[in-house]
Amino acid sequence: MTDNATDQAIEKAKAKGAAKMAQIVYILYLVGIAIGLTGLIGLIMAYVNKGDAADWLKSHYQFQIRTFWIGLLFAVIGGATMGFGVGFLIIFATFVWFVVRCVKGLKFLSKEEAVPNPTTWIW
Repeated sequence: MTDNATDQAIEKAKAKGAAKMAQIVYILYLVGIAIGLTGLIGLIMAYVNKGDAADWLKSHYQFQIRTFWIGLLFAVIGGATMGFGVGFLIIFATFVWFVVRCVKGLKFLSKEEAVPNPTTWIW
């Protein structure tokens, strides 16, 4: 094997390992719906790994970080409005939004594609 081919093989293996880390973050988020602490662990992992990731993976980490913070914001809003009867609806919508974002992120990750618009508030 030439040095160039070896370097490419090493880079591909690194990218596959980094993609596995992003996949773990998505899974931790989904598990975090039932066990809240794993979502926080996923957030920390996303912050730690985004710096030295490939560009297409950086979009996933940005998407994951925004998913956590936006989801937390709406969960707090939903909790604060429980007394008005709207809170349950807000929390349910936040739950659905959170799951859809994680599943879509996993879909793009499985295709080794960047998240098309990681800064969106929607899906």
